[in-house]
Amino acid sequence: MLTRPTAAERAAALPGDGLVAPADVVMDRAFSLPAPPDAVWPWLVQLGKRRAGWYLPGFLERVVPPSRRGLRHLDDRLGHLAVGDVIPDWGGRDATFTVASLEPSQHLLHTSTRGHTRLTWCLRLRPEDGGGTRLHLRLRMAPVRHPLLAARFGGLVDQLTVMGLAAGLRERVRSVSEAPPAGG
Repeated sequence: MLTRPTAAERAAALPGDGLVAPADVVMDRAFSLPAPPDAVWPWLVQLGKRRAGWYLPGFLERVVPPSRRGLRHLDDRLGHLAVGDVIPDWGGRDATFTVASLEPSQHLLHTSTRGHTRLTWCLRLRPEDGGGTRLHLRLRMAPVRHPLLAARFGGLVDQLTVMGLAAGLRERVRSVSEAPPAGG
């Protein structure tokens, strides 16, 4: 389940905040996953169009064309990212993200430009009590011609997208954590 970010999460400085400052629109989302950051990290690294996809829950992926379904396994060929790598995005034919910063099992920061709008998308992982992970996502954008419209309509699209990502990631990390040990 997607939860609202806490007041502390919304107030926290995240990598990339200074790259789009001041931001016209800031969207914070957060959710918890039943696996430690080291187990969640590989799933985040392989995200993206022409990579592992954007992970939706199984019931939604059944109605998505097979070519747009997210991988349901970790693929070693997609397990490495470096600063400067460009990842295609579904936000348009030429839309991409560029990896601006990454700290394995801690954060992954993407930047992009869509028209005249610059954006950052930070995915920050924090360990939770009980061995889980709190994933905090922050999207910052500027300049935005209609900030209220972007915050409301874009916020709804972002909310739905992150809800799907949360459910899809939860299924994937659970299936890996519940798999029998190799050779057992």
